[in-house]
Amino acid sequence: MTKRIVFMGSPDFALPTLQALADHYRVAGVVTQPDRPAGRGRRLTPPAVKSLAEALGLRVIQPKSLKDQTALATIEGWRPDLIVVTAFGQILRAEVLDLPPFGSLNVHASLLPRWRGAAPIQAAIMHGDQYSGVTIMKMDEGIDTGPLLSQRKVPLAPNETAGSLSERLAQLGADLLIETLPEYFSGELQPHHQEGEHTYARMLKKHDGELDFSQNAEALERKIRAFDPWPGTFMNWQNKRLNILKAKAAAIYRTLDGSEGQPGQRTVHKEHPAVFTGEGLLVLIEIQPAGKKAMEGPMFLRGARNWSEGIDG
Repeated sequence: MTKRIVFMGSPDFALPTLQALADHYRVAGVVTQPDRPAGRGRRLTPPAVKSLAEALGLRVIQPKSLKDQTALATIEGWRPDLIVVTAFGQILRAEVLDLPPFGSLNVHASLLPRWRGAAPIQAAIMHGDQYSGVTIMKMDEGIDTGPLLSQRKVPLAPNETAGSLSERLAQLGADLLIETLPEYFSGELQPHHQEGEHTYARMLKKHDGELDFSQNAEALERKIRAFDPWPGTFMNWQNKRLNILKAKAAAIYRTLDGSEGQPGQRTVHKEHPAVFTGEGLLVLIEIQPAGKKAMEGPMFLRGARNWSEGIDG
């Protein structure tokens, strides 16, 4: 008999998993976050998972919290054999996790126990990891502390962004889940405890994107890629926010007159705006001034008077 699965997820990252489950199993229902204001008009916008679930003809609920007894009763009424969670955005209590006979599985975007927490993709890029990957984990009440079923790793490209890695891992996680489930349901595959030192990737906020030029240029370049597309990175210039979309680290430590560059000091390098850091030069390849469209560095300089004067902290 086909197993009944309840899926919990919200953003684009969860879409391949939901689609794969719908293609191979009976999805009894979908739980996702409530619609939220988005865009300049702050119009209520549904989560990506809700849109796909409705297109697939699946039942959907959007509780503010799974402490809601009505939501819990609805999930119980769906009689799931298994709950699958992918980037849902809420902490699940034991009464939810243990509701199905096969428990609850999570598709997590890291090689656990490295990068438990809310932002594992960004953390892997920001810390210069050579590899990332996905983990299928049986959930417990801790934050990504449950036993593991399967993992698959991928190398990070030199120009990897959070957007590009997220897209790769989303599909990889969906494929790995579908490969894992038959042996899990049959009992051939048993969960095993996480081994090794764990690290934690905290939830990101918009203000985390401000660049600190006391750090070295390579770390700042990784941060720019890690925060692309969200929350984005920026610096302050002329009392306005200057979004930094692409940049490159360069092993340059002195200004054109031969003096040592100071962290935050602006200069020009090969027709591009650049900023000295704690170690090296950060060359700004693509920029978006406040209220304007994104532009290449040389174009920005044509209208950026006094760019190479002064120091920004």
